[in-house]
Amino acid sequence: MHGGIVFLRTAHFEAVTSFYVDRVGMAVWLEQPDIRILRHGNLLVGFHRQARADLDALLTFVYDSCTDVDAMYAKLRDIATSEPKENTTYRICNFFGHDPEGRKIEFQCFLHELPEL
Repeated sequence: MHGGIVFLRTAHFEAVTSFYVDRVGMAVWLEQPDIRILRHGNLLVGFHRQARADLDALLTFVYDSCTDVDAMYAKLRDIATSEPKENTTYRICNFFGHDPEGRKIEFQCFLHELPEL
């Protein structure tokens, strides 16, 4: 297996991981002592229970269409900090929000062909 995992410290382990599973739709991929690794497509994020959280990260969730992004916005409007819009510079449609710990999150789709992974 080749791939990677982004690990982030969280001071609110249950609230944060529940948010990503219940609201964003990530799946629990692996449980370890004080670590929960979540999966969204090919994105793996490990949350590590710690006294201090990593809040400088931006987690971006990629979807197949702007319709999917709009559906996530409708579901997460209460945590959104912007509305879905087209960004012509990067050829995406996206919106931003914050998770329960204040970490910045983005939901987007590409408006152009992508190379194979």
